Amino acid sequence: MNTILLITIIGYILLMIVAGTMIGKNKINNTEDYMLAGRSLPNIVLVGTLLATFVGSGTVIGGASFIYQQGPLAGIIYFAGVPIGIVILYFIAGKTWLISKYTIPQILEIKYGKLTRTISSIFIILAYIGIASYQFTGGGYILNLTTGISVQAGTIITAFIVIFLATIGGMFSVAYTDFISSLLILAGFLLGFFYLVTNVVSFDTIIASLPESHFTWTGNLTVPQIIGYFLPLFLLVLADQNMYQRLASAKDANTARRSTIGFFFSSIAVFGLVILLTIGSFALFSDIKPDTAILQLAYNGGLPVIVGALILTASVSFLITTGNSFLLSAAGNITYDIVQRVKPDISDKSLLKINRYSVFALGGIAYILGAFFPDVLSIQMYSYTMYGAALTPAILASFLWKRANGPGALASIVIGGLATLVWELVLQKPYGWNSVLIALPLSIIALIVVSLLTPKYTAQIEEDQYGKDKEEKENVEFKSEYASGVYEGK
Repeated sequence: MNTILLITIIGYILLMIVAGTMIGKNKINNTEDYMLAGRSLPNIVLVGTLLATFVGSGTVIGGASFIYQQGPLAGIIYFAGVPIGIVILYFIAGKTWLISKYTIPQILEIKYGKLTRTISSIFIILAYIGIASYQFTGGGYILNLTTGISVQAGTIITAFIVIFLATIGGMFSVAYTDFISSLLILAGFLLGFFYLVTNVVSFDTIIASLPESHFTWTGNLTVPQIIGYFLPLFLLVLADQNMYQRLASAKDANTARRSTIGFFFSSIAVFGLVILLTIGSFALFSDIKPDTAILQLAYNGGLPVIVGALILTASVSFLITTGNSFLLSAAGNITYDIVQRVKPDISDKSLLKINRYSVFALGGIAYILGAFFPDVLSIQMYSYTMYGAALTPAILASFLWKRANGPGALASIVIGGLATLVWELVLQKPYGWNSVLIALPLSIIALIVVSLLTPKYTAQIEEDQYGKDKEEKENVEFKSEYASGVYEGK
């Protein structure tokens, strides 16, 4: 056990708890504050929370595991879906703000109807529980490495911290602690790599240590297999409810759109540093467990203690910010897409309580789920595909294809989700292919065929629920266009 490492990590965790508690105590007055930070986030905070939310255990542990085994070029393919997806997200970010809903299913209801909202919320909850689960496991790895406690005990501690922060402060707490974490992430990883190549092992030596397979774009994988790793991240960033909630939390539509530019460049920087740190770890440790590559580098890689502490603390920040974001988001699905649908007259105060109780319950389920998957990378691919294949086609079609309708979206969501479950859990991934290679085509085909064979759905927008404010009128006008299929990404 290294005392400095331990103190640094504990200090960071305490800072997050104090900051999250203070922000939550002073800012949360209603459900809009809890879910969308009162629609007040400035650009720099928005960029930070987008980055910190999307980059978590799946990057530091799952991504490092993939790069360690397949090489840096394959790692570029693995991560490339994120910046490509962000470019597409830029063109719909402003309209996402105008829709101003708490959840993706609420958005889908405008275009596709109530049943689609209910079914989509179930699949989002299933996927997000999985994503939260491997944040807990990642935290267990780090605490095991730095304190010597068991991975299981570390996982429980991480779960408690994540659940507490998500419960106490909602989006205000999550967004501003995300911003702090994003600065720590960039500083820790950049400083760590700079010291590594200038004082521990030269970059030439790192390159020379890599096996021949690591200099190909597919590593040890076939072309279908590498595509199966590219698609889940690409699909997730395009339709991740967390992204849409954060864009809706911006102070205006232009801020929402501009934030995707910062997200684009900061994500490339972080992914690039993860690749470089992982191959540096490979040069020093050729026989470690792949998903501990960055963690071992920070702990045993010859870096100064303070630099190692920064990397490990940055890794912890990844896990905490991503975990509480996904729990908060999934709790919103329970509160607004299930409970409020059953009891439409429920008070705002009651919704706020249910939101917090749901975070706690989902956190417990996420911890239990972690026992069913052998490593972070496997649960990561399941969770991303469950979301991406089941929901992304319907979400994008709602913005970009006016003929898409409720029956088509419903068929797409159900078939994509069930195909993921069957391929992953029943068939156990035949040919070593990730389920996205099967689930995504089936989901798209179902959406197109069923939409063309059934009547077009047109929602009715109730204007009297909005005030006379100019901005609210623009929201109503856009919702009407969106529901009727007039809006095609303009």
